[in-house]
Amino acid sequence: MASDPLLILSGAGLPASAWDDVRSRLDAESRVVPSPGPSGTLGSYADAALATAGDWSHFHLVAHSLGGAVASAVVASAPERVARVTAVAAIVPPAGRSFTGALPLPGRLVMGAVVRVLGTRPPDSALRATCRGLSEEDTALVVGGFAPEGRRVYLDRTPPRTWPEASYVVTTRDDQFPTAQQETYAAELGATTVRLATGHLPMLERPAELAALLAQAS
Repeated sequence: MASDPLLILSGAGLPASAWDDVRSRLDAESRVVPSPGPSGTLGSYADAALATAGDWSHFHLVAHSLGGAVASAVVASAPERVARVTAVAAIVPPAGRSFTGALPLPGRLVMGAVVRVLGTRPPDSALRATCRGLSEEDTALVVGGFAPEGRRVYLDRTPPRTWPEASYVVTTRDDQFPTAQQETYAAELGATTVRLATGHLPMLERPAELAALLAQAS
């Protein structure tokens, strides 16, 4: 029996090409959901995901970082189509809370204020910090290719949903989201956990290992 295709919800601002090495190692078909851009809402991100899935009747939803909030909206919109969810260092808010609302204090207040006032493009220094562990080439890809997201995808409340079978890849060298915080999100997802010794961007730092984990989960 063929594996379900993989629909990838990338982290904030990442170019789709960040997933190229992972995708080249997968036997199953895969697609990366494009961002609706600065005007996007949580609902429009979910719509973009389902449009990208096209005629797939079932798919394995892979959600990285910000993609965890979007995954909530996708599962709420089309629960019959999402066969499985794999979260990768993803924020998974409780139903009724937003991406920023799922952050621990004081980050919750700081992030909410920053997004509302300054927008969703971090300074290059912050992006470079996210890239710790990456080559200069991959760091340049992330920093140079970063595209700001819509404010509302960070601030819109997630809808009620019932998660399908799920797994969570905990990135144990992640400066953005500590291990204990990620485990809280895994519990919200009701997921089994696996650990990967990378920073926040394992699709670039350890693509072969991440691809193997995704293939095992499919």
